[in-house]
Amino acid sequence: MTLVRRSLITIICLTLLLSLFLSGLSNAGHVDKAFAGGHYQPIVCAGGEHTVGLKGDGMVVATGYDGSGQCNVSDWADIRQVSAGGWHTVGLNSDGTVVAIGYNTYGQLDVSGWTDIEQVAAGDAHTVGLKSDGTVIATGLSYDGQCNVSGWTDIEQVAAGDDHTVGLKSDGTVVATIDNGYGQCNVSGWTDIEQVAAGHYHTVGLKSDGTVVATGSNYYGQCDVGSWSMAGLFCLVYDHNLNGKIDYGEMVDALIEYLTSTISYSQMIDVLMCYLTS
Repeated sequence: MTLVRRSLITIICLTLLLSLFLSGLSNAGHVDKAFAGGHYQPIVCAGGEHTVGLKGDGMVVATGYDGSGQCNVSDWADIRQVSAGGWHTVGLNSDGTVVAIGYNTYGQLDVSGWTDIEQVAAGDAHTVGLKSDGTVIATGLSYDGQCNVSGWTDIEQVAAGDDHTVGLKSDGTVVATIDNGYGQCNVSGWTDIEQVAAGHYHTVGLKSDGTVVATGSNYYGQCDVGSWSMAGLFCLVYDHNLNGKIDYGEMVDALIEYLTSTISYSQMIDVLMCYLTS
């Protein structure tokens, strides 16, 4: 019976995950997505001096410094992703349009004409949008060339730092523009990357094997990630027996949480791989 149950749950998981992958819902670029029934992936993000949260019903909350109105998001609805910049907040509507509020001295809120957007990223004083065709648009301060993204193609995820912008390509390589005073754009040799993040003056990449790379300012040790290994860490959440193995019951728990949008696709894959090798 144990073998039958194990085989059954394995087939169900593989079928489900494969179908989602083929349908394009499991995006390796980690773009936040809508779920069935009008529910969205709850997320939080931190700006310069404010915090923004996206609720499961598509509503948005914010708190912190509001001197430029960056926390005035109470009337936003049907939002599927948010990003917090230096003094502004950006929201991605379910129809692919974008809203923004806050400080606009450099035009970082000029997104009213954007369409077909799949992800947004807010930098210190600029805003970046990833379009459904893999191209990228940007608006706002570009003194250091952080908005020079018009030639980018095949992009799956974008990240916005203080004065630089980073893009993850579909082949796992990375592009960046253009303030490179601290080497934060030295990513041309990166490969097998699954996610990128941009800080004030540094850039971080998560590789497919769970290791992490970083470049840029390391004054506070923010690039000391060479020993990190993220692979398999999520399995610890479900290892109730503390024996390094995922059993049938734990696998079912994970599957239910994935179906109810509690855990992500990558986390579900992590648990599934642990289960298959247990």
